[in-house]
Amino acid sequence: MRRAALAVAGLLVFLNLPFAPDPAAAATQQVMMQGYAYSPAALTVRVGDTVTWMQHDEAPHDVVTTSAPVAFRSPRLSAGQSWSYTFRQPGTYAYYCSVHPDMRATVTVLPAPTTAPPKPAPTTAKPTPSRSTAAASPSSVPTSSAAAAPVATAPPTTTVPSPTVQQATAPSLDPMLLVAGLVTGIAVLCLLLLSSRRA
Repeated sequence: MRRAALAVAGLLVFLNLPFAPDPAAAATQQVMMQGYAYSPAALTVRVGDTVTWMQHDEAPHDVVTTSAPVAFRSPRLSAGQSWSYTFRQPGTYAYYCSVHPDMRATVTVLPAPTTAPPKPAPTTAKPTPSRSTAAASPSSVPTSSAAAAPVATAPPTTTVPSPTVQQATAPSLDPMLLVAGLVTGIAVLCLLLLSSRRA
């Protein structure tokens, strides 16, 4: 009974470990070394992506940075060999083959995308001044009818952003949290069943 309870507890701890989003976001790109040239000669990736150079020529080639945020140098690769590098810093990496200096190429590394856009703050600040102008507009209606027309158009603009703010904040629940909660509930239920059988 104790082994079963420990096994269930271990499974619970394992399943509640946070899942890193990097494998889903990270990608692997390939550069061919063929015909005494890098193909593609210009490549754009993101931080965390891996580039693999595949050597298809009979003559040996390598990958050596000439200007880059972080310098790197591959070993000399024979036909059929490959070498990979994972980019951790954004910037432009210019490189060449030290055996054949005419072989040149670049890799442009973009920053990792951000996931949280700060949209709710500006939209919540806009409705409050327009409501104050709408409250001040009845006093100005008797003096001029032209001033009442712009104020009448202001309330529709203030009511439009409020539904979009609610729509933007509604789908913020992470699906992995739902899975973790479901797994936790099942594990607690299993532990309760094990303890009731022991009693």
